[in-house]
Amino acid sequence: MVSFSELVDEARLSARALLDYGESFFNPTVRLGVTGLSRAGKTVFITALIHGLIRGGRLPIFEAQATGRIARAYLAPQPDDGVPRFAYESHVRALVAERRWPSSTVDISELRLVIEFQRANGAERTLTLDIVDYPGEWLLDLPLLNKSYEQWAHESLALSRSEPRAHLAGDWHAQLATLSAEGREDEPATLEAARLFTEYLRACRDDRFAMSLLPPGRFLMPGNLAGSPALTFAPLDVPAHGHAPDASLWAMMVRRFEAYKDIVVRPFFRDHFARLDRQIVLVDALSAFNAGPEALHDLEAALTGILDCFRVGRSSVLSTLFRPRIDRILFAATKADHLHHTSHDRLEAVLRRAVNHAVARAESTGADIDVVALAAVRATREALVARGRDKLPSLLGTPAAGESANGEIFDGNTEVATFPGELPVDAEELFKGGAYRGLSSADADGTDFRFLRFRPPLLEPDAGGEPAFPHIRLDRALQFLIGDRLQ
Repeated sequence: MVSFSELVDEARLSARALLDYGESFFNPTVRLGVTGLSRAGKTVFITALIHGLIRGGRLPIFEAQATGRIARAYLAPQPDDGVPRFAYESHVRALVAERRWPSSTVDISELRLVIEFQRANGAERTLTLDIVDYPGEWLLDLPLLNKSYEQWAHESLALSRSEPRAHLAGDWHAQLATLSAEGREDEPATLEAARLFTEYLRACRDDRFAMSLLPPGRFLMPGNLAGSPALTFAPLDVPAHGHAPDASLWAMMVRRFEAYKDIVVRPFFRDHFARLDRQIVLVDALSAFNAGPEALHDLEAALTGILDCFRVGRSSVLSTLFRPRIDRILFAATKADHLHHTSHDRLEAVLRRAVNHAVARAESTGADIDVVALAAVRATREALVARGRDKLPSLLGTPAAGESANGEIFDGNTEVATFPGELPVDAEELFKGGAYRGLSSADADGTDFRFLRFRPPLLEPDAGGEPAFPHIRLDRALQFLIGDRLQ
């Protein structure tokens, strides 16, 4: 059954959609959502995208720019008064002047870019691109709208009892065993359960394990809701289809779980997600390779959950409450510059394999879905390094301070050559248990893949003034996301 509040939200969405349509009729606008899981490079991608359009960077596959039909692109005032502006200028300064990667996304932000162009028939037009940046962890919360507390708790506990999560959940599981779900409400016990559950989620996200499926997302980035009841709950060992007794600890957890959905999840997707036209989901697949096969399977489950959120006509609270009109979704494996170009297509194949099952279901919605491996800002160069009689396809770059390899700790200033390893021709090999060793089961020197974190490249101003960012396939991403709107 649909509640009165859900009907009100649906009416608000319809009214807002009508308003957006009216404004776009006279001023064509594309609202592009940019998201990704932890350390996927969302901020760098948006900065490079804007920089390439404003400066006129080399983007040969982006047809409108490559053929000279884009007259100019410029930033316009922030359109939504209640949303922070994406700090483009400071991010460019961090990349160019300070040679450091910008801070990660911890909240929603937005920026408006206006593109003046000539259509293929010669007519002059303007396209407004509203870029909405938000943490991928928030997107992973979307499936919660379809679940009861009991379903979520049952799934979360089952996940936490498989390795390598079970080892990380030891303290939380020990406290969980002392709780009686049908006992009286207990605020101190609830606070302790929420704390231990959050520590477990944080441990799962560590580089050594690189787990991706970690809802509720705000537990890891609470902001001004830290300590609130809406963020103070945890799974209990209860039946997936059970019913909580009144005034019990179980009922308390149910109430707070529902408050989390009402206060955190629904407003975000009602006010922002439901208004998006296009979406790119950035994925740090290399962290999963570094961690091991378990992390890769976890990433696959997370991406499947994300893509399922875009289905239309689904008989659920989600499909009733929201009417997503996203018609293009791009999944992008970032940090392709950490691999030799001979492995770029293989990286793309791995990501395609990870979303393959979900794509097969989602394509029936009519949305165009694609996969690409890219580096929005390329931090390395390629070289062949002699090792005995062999020449290894290697990368040249400056590892970030504190990175280490073969017992050497880098100072952040010295350029080195590194051989990261080659991905297998058959992507399926990476998904087979025991196919390769990662950080979750071996030390750094015993892993099959070695991906260092590199500093941004040293860039010198050219004839156009501010330097262009080197990239890999950023132009292909732009062509897919907005190329059709510039015809």
